[in-house]
Amino acid sequence: MKLSIDLEAILSGHQNPIYTVENGPEPHHLFTGGNDKGLVLWDLNKMNFEKILFPVQSSIYSICYSQEYKLLFTGERSGQINIYDFAANKALAPLLYHEKPVFDIKVLNNKKELLAASEDGTVSIWCLKTFKKLHHLAISEDTIRTIALSPDQKTIAFGAKDSRIYLFNSEDYSFQKLIKQHTMPVTSMTFSPDGRHFLSGGRDAKLFVYDAADYTLIKDITAHMYTVYSIAYHPHLPIFATGSRDKSIKLWDAEHFELIKTVSFEKGYDAHKLSINKIVWNKNADQLVSVGDEKLAFVWNIKSS
Repeated sequence: MKLSIDLEAILSGHQNPIYTVENGPEPHHLFTGGNDKGLVLWDLNKMNFEKILFPVQSSIYSICYSQEYKLLFTGERSGQINIYDFAANKALAPLLYHEKPVFDIKVLNNKKELLAASEDGTVSIWCLKTFKKLHHLAISEDTIRTIALSPDQKTIAFGAKDSRIYLFNSEDYSFQKLIKQHTMPVTSMTFSPDGRHFLSGGRDAKLFVYDAADYTLIKDITAHMYTVYSIAYHPHLPIFATGSRDKSIKLWDAEHFELIKTVSFEKGYDAHKLSINKIVWNKNADQLVSVGDEKLAFVWNIKSS
């Protein structure tokens, strides 16, 4: 597959590094968060800043928007989880349990539950109706950095700083399997949209591809020069993207897991000059947004040609 890649816009306004990015309730909405004092809402129709949705007391490390429940969640360095209710158009009382940073948040739609992964090695589980903590999983003695849900939401993967991936059954939160391929912390994971594959990236610069039926290793790829911080499948094209501390975005064939294109300053693009911390495909599908340490969000038009 051939891809055409053009830089649509660079969104500026953050005063400090951006750690995470997420789609919003409308296709032109985009949220970014980082080492600033608020969650930023952008308008991708106008390609400019819209407003600070709400202030925060510490850095934002994770953002999760649930289209089904019209709820936005952010995890802070302090351990606090903020909630914004778009149906009511107001911030709700924060969720308080963790005393260390919350690095990832996911919503289990089928169970109406929220999962939050922390530096303390635990994952807290919350009811989306009452916002009460139901229980927590003590998974590792080290940071839980990332969460991935299978498309049917029956399997949950937790990636840890101890280089291991812990697989759990979402129905009763029973432990299923331990994966240890990485030699350094696990920093990104995802399932393929069709549920056939499971991918993990780490500080060892590796990208591992597994058969999601039994988690046998299919492919071992040295994907980047440094940490693979983010992996994101395109909503409908058979490609996925990775973003790295090495300042590059790479686009991959989702069937054969071969590299299609590298987007970087060194390759002649007006691209990141510092670490890329997170990437997300915008809802119009042809745009990839990348954020990083130089306080900017890059909006890329990526089309098959």
